[in-house]
Amino acid sequence: MTRLALDQLTLWITAAAREHSHDLAQHLEERTGASHRSALGALRRLVDAHWLVRSGSSRRPVYGPGLLRQVARSYTLYGLQEDLPWQRDFAPHFDLPPHVARMIQHGFTELVNNAIDHSGGTSVTVSLRQTPSHVQLLVSDDGCGVFDKICSAFDIADAQHAMLELSKGRLTSQPEMHTGRGLFFSSQLADVFDIHANGTAFQRRAWESTGWQKGKPLPRQGSSIYMAIALDTKRSLDQVMETWSLAGDGIEFDRTTINLRLLAGPGQALDSRAQARRVAARLPQFKRAEVSFEGVEDVGHGFTDELFRVFARAHTEVELVPTHMTPRIAALIKSAQNA
Repeated sequence: MTRLALDQLTLWITAAAREHSHDLAQHLEERTGASHRSALGALRRLVDAHWLVRSGSSRRPVYGPGLLRQVARSYTLYGLQEDLPWQRDFAPHFDLPPHVARMIQHGFTELVNNAIDHSGGTSVTVSLRQTPSHVQLLVSDDGCGVFDKICSAFDIADAQHAMLELSKGRLTSQPEMHTGRGLFFSSQLADVFDIHANGTAFQRRAWESTGWQKGKPLPRQGSSIYMAIALDTKRSLDQVMETWSLAGDGIEFDRTTINLRLLAGPGQALDSRAQARRVAARLPQFKRAEVSFEGVEDVGHGFTDELFRVFARAHTEVELVPTHMTPRIAALIKSAQNA
């Protein structure tokens, strides 16, 4: 008897259980070529592992999705409309709290749309998984890679500086079509958010104040973006939108936070005016920018003068708010502001 591999079955058994609840064993046989005995054995193991629930009689079993659910599908990017896969292939098969479903729908459509409009690739693979505690989304394309795309479009030297720009928000290479909100707000909705692209990775954890940090990259080309949201989260889409709006209504995206640890490597000081100008790039798009010095050990006079005197006086419409300063950094900023 051939033993069916559960890790392969779980990629599609959730949808199959809904669509073939009364004849799931027969469907399994037809789809895999397995014997009736092997199909029944696989269904028992899936029930035991909480991928399926079984009701009905022993002669007429009825199956349905269990506590664990997953759908994985691949699509050709040409002509793809991101709302249709969500409505047709994914949403019907999951049982999520309404506010979590709304957030994961937002992330799903935004990340798939990014693959369609920006990746330059030919295909995208989407996997959505529900556990008793989380919903997890992975969107992978075979395109040029998000950091390479940003570096090329904005004449940026390396992936870390590309991540700095991405972390500010409102970054788009197609301003006539996009506002640069999609990837930024998707990252803010998630408890766990990872970006992998062409040997580079950055990660964000909602419970950590450090913001974006380098991660361990996946060994593949293109972009892979992963987000996970706790099912018991108090966070909502409206709440996240409101956080980045000075008016608190979620309409405008006019405030941002800059984590300076993305600009300097470990043990390196922020010492140059060029670094300050990199921080200031695109800040006139916002009304308030919090500049976090968390993890920055030292700065120089040139950096603080360029950012907190030269830029600040040229752009009085932008409120710069330094945070997480050491006493020395605070004194340097005050000196620049008073010069």
